[in-house]
Amino acid sequence: MVCLYLVVGNWRIPWSYRIYRGKDHPSPVNLARRLLCALPKSLIKAFRVMVLADSAFGSAAFFKTVRRLKLHALVGVSKTRQLADGRTVADLPRGGQQMWLKNLPFPVSVAHYYFKREDGKLMKRYVICTRQLKVSTLRWWGKRRWQIEGWFKTAKHRFSLHRFGQQTLLGVHRWLILSLMSFVLALWGYWIHGFGQSLDWGVAAETARQFFFPSLVIAALVQDIMRLRPLALDFGIDIHIVRCNI
Repeated sequence: MVCLYLVVGNWRIPWSYRIYRGKDHPSPVNLARRLLCALPKSLIKAFRVMVLADSAFGSAAFFKTVRRLKLHALVGVSKTRQLADGRTVADLPRGGQQMWLKNLPFPVSVAHYYFKREDGKLMKRYVICTRQLKVSTLRWWGKRRWQIEGWFKTAKHRFSLHRFGQQTLLGVHRWLILSLMSFVLALWGYWIHGFGQSLDWGVAAETARQFFFPSLVIAALVQDIMRLRPLALDFGIDIHIVRCNI
């Protein structure tokens, strides 16, 4: 799946997506280009858009599309990405320089930063940007790009994006819609209660469930009580549920 994920202030939401169907079908890069082209013009005019993407989208075609749409992009690249003079980005002595990449008809800014892995080790990462920025700004945007990966992990492990077993394209689309709807509803639950800066997706999902589907919450509670009623009777406790007319 190729997903276009919008971040506007505190608003974070998956905007649109495309499904990569394998060989002889549009590549992930071309799908990403279509997603960018489908952005509403009103959105592009209202905000200064910075496109963040990983190294899989660092092709010349992707950058040309960004340039044609009059946007700017910051994309991760491998250390072996070649410059026009035959060197690689890893050969540059310092970051922030405007360089010409091989097969790219306009200059880009190149920088690197250190990313801490889960095991605590630091990994050197490289980024290129179509906009001329300070090295510190390039590094800040480069690190911020990893928040996209955080959303994918959340969608997979909190909202079951990775557990679909459908065999058809329609089935995949249906499962994706259900997963994305669950994500958006949980996000609304978070906004409704105005929680602090920290976000617990479990709490947000339960809040949304109680707010949007209270009858389902009550039904699940009653079912759980009736399931445990025999156990309560063993301890001399009898539970009766009575409907109240309010």
